[in-house]
Amino acid sequence: MLAHAKLTVSLRVTDLREDGYHLIDAEMVSLDLADEITFSAGDGLRIRGAQVDAGEDNLVRRALQAVGRTAQVELHKRIPAGAGLGGGSSDAAAVLRWAGVDDLEVAASIGADVPFCVRGGRARVRGIGEVVEALVFEERTYTLLTPPFGCSTVEVYRAWDALGEPTAPGPNDLEPAALAVEPRLAEWRDRLADATGLEPRLAGSGSTWFVEGAFPGGGRVVARTVPGP
Repeated sequence: MLAHAKLTVSLRVTDLREDGYHLIDAEMVSLDLADEITFSAGDGLRIRGAQVDAGEDNLVRRALQAVGRTAQVELHKRIPAGAGLGGGSSDAAAVLRWAGVDDLEVAASIGADVPFCVRGGRARVRGIGEVVEALVFEERTYTLLTPPFGCSTVEVYRAWDALGEPTAPGPNDLEPAALAVEPRLAEWRDRLADATGLEPRLAGSGSTWFVEGAFPGGGRVVARTVPGP
């Protein structure tokens, strides 16, 4: 089973709930960049292709617990961790699909990006991620550049609060906050800009930068949109 990466094409932070969760209005798409997951009888999680914690906080384990199932899960990671591409959320969504669970409330209880990853394709995503409105699929090609470091979503939202809840001039309100949390992002943004002649956008809270179009080479990954799981 494939677990497709999620790309946040645009993101506005619209409000802050009393419980501290931020409300968003975003466009997300699924990409052909994907992890591969297999399920068999047993109870365990083995991860290949990346150094990812397979402990109790892993979203695959949390998804299995949420649906009351056990399995021996083999996970081959191709989506970089901590890159803002929803790798862990997509893996959890694959567990829900395997278990035949399409309940977005259950998905949201695992993680904010899991509901979109359950539905996939192209969608407008609101609330804290639990409101997923399907949009007409469009074939698009993106070039991604992911630094060798991730960004903490929690820290980026905290910085966004500290900066006075700015609305960014570009399509992603979190971009200024991410740059404040991790200044090294600017170097990688400029690398992609120099290679493509375009203005890169940050994927969600980071750390991946992307532009539309195909510009292979130099550690860049060319990915195309897919209709869904």
